[in-house]
Amino acid sequence: MKRNFILFLGVAVLAAAAGVLTGQWLRGDPNEGEAGQGPAALVGNPRPPFTLGASDGRVVSADDFDGRVLLVNFWATWCTPCLKEMPMLDGLHERLGPAGLDIVGIALDDVQRAREFAAKLGIDYTILVGAGDVMATGLAWGNQAGLLPYTVLVDRDGIVRWTFLGELEEAALVTQIEALL
Repeated sequence: MKRNFILFLGVAVLAAAAGVLTGQWLRGDPNEGEAGQGPAALVGNPRPPFTLGASDGRVVSADDFDGRVLLVNFWATWCTPCLKEMPMLDGLHERLGPAGLDIVGIALDDVQRAREFAAKLGIDYTILVGAGDVMATGLAWGNQAGLLPYTVLVDRDGIVRWTFLGELEEAALVTQIEALL
């Protein structure tokens, strides 16, 4: 267990260092970049694939959400803004799920810690968990800075329509989602 924690801590430090080395925050707001730069480079392209383990033991892939609007939110239990937005995301999942919205939280964390945390908050959407595989998925999904939280919105045809690095604001997020439902 101690070895796993040390490995996880090393991965977290590496992720933070990747963000520092890219200097993303020195270039202004990464969410206002042009297509072809940073997270915005993914917009208009097919969603990248992923296959990750869920906190409940299932294996989940991006293809499992074909035909539905998909919001992917990268987070960790140690990320304060991530934790603030999770109850809001759970409320949106409950309210807009019947209209075709699926939410997937992808945690850069320890499986047990993420499972317990999601249960404590009463989170009902799918939680995927990992370390190196989650970091690779985050990169593939446009988060070159390796910073959290990071969110990607995909339409029913599997095309990325919106990305956001940082804490979400509910009104702006709902506007993006409702345009796709």
